[in-house]
Amino acid sequence: MDLDLQLYSVRTDLAVEAKEMAQGPQKMPIPGVNEEVEESDGIKVTRLGVANAAGSQAIGRAIGNYVTLEVPGLRNGDTGLQQRVSDVFAREFEQFMTKIGIGKDSSILIVGLGNWNVTPDSLGPLVVENSLITRQFYELVPDQVSPGYRNVSAIAPGVLGLTGIESSEVVQGIVDRTKPDVIIAIDALASRSLERINTTIQIADIGIHPGSGIGNKRRGLTQEILGVPCIAIGVPTVCYASTIVNNVLEMMKKHFGGEGAAHTKEIMGLLDDISEQERLELVKEVLEPLGHDLIVTPKEIDEFIEGIANIVASGLNAALHDAVDPGNVGAYTH
Repeated sequence: MDLDLQLYSVRTDLAVEAKEMAQGPQKMPIPGVNEEVEESDGIKVTRLGVANAAGSQAIGRAIGNYVTLEVPGLRNGDTGLQQRVSDVFAREFEQFMTKIGIGKDSSILIVGLGNWNVTPDSLGPLVVENSLITRQFYELVPDQVSPGYRNVSAIAPGVLGLTGIESSEVVQGIVDRTKPDVIIAIDALASRSLERINTTIQIADIGIHPGSGIGNKRRGLTQEILGVPCIAIGVPTVCYASTIVNNVLEMMKKHFGGEGAAHTKEIMGLLDDISEQERLELVKEVLEPLGHDLIVTPKEIDEFIEGIANIVASGLNAALHDAVDPGNVGAYTH
């Protein structure tokens, strides 16, 4: 059976990585793609705007707005840094909602996508578990709701393999009955860079496609499908084995392609002559006994996923509810 070599190409769900791949080593500007980078106290914020079809085609991402927080220091388990990241995420998310026209009184449905039985895919359900939910009070005792809280509901719909129902179908039914103004969908992503796994948060206004991180092409959660604006929050928790192999080959090419021993350059310099097709063939040959790619996650994923889910949930609570601030945000999570 012939395998599709595209299964072994470098894949990513992060807009910043798609832009980097499109730019290449020369880092040439891409028409139709605007970028603003801000870095402070170990937290790098990249605001990316894909303005037109040319920019969309160049980086392979839909027209829209993307905000990415990169915090390599999160690997160290620094609770002070985690709090700062939560505060920055809350600020960026609040500004993001304002930018795309979502008001203070808009009702929110949080959708935690993923399988709670699979640790690297449990981000969505964990965030839902720690989100401040208020819709029941607006429905039952609206006159007793204090100022500073927004109408928020949440659902973790599970995955198709557990329920037999597409997440999008579950959410569509809830949207039809509860009529939220905005959907916030949270999902685990795939990255091409090991450094970004569990240390990066992406916000996008283009919605989300469940399973897209592992190559599934299914009905997504988008405004076109659900009729409601959909904001996606994603954290890369896995990386493809083929992507790691590709990265190693790239690193070898750079290392041995430079000045060095003549015989080393003669042998390893051949890497410069390997085409993308040949490289994919090589990766395929290594993984062929399986018949498919491998998905890799760090062995410390249990600790990482709890930490990053808490950061996202705390930031969301602070961004959605004016009554929640850095001084009391811990009271609403565990």
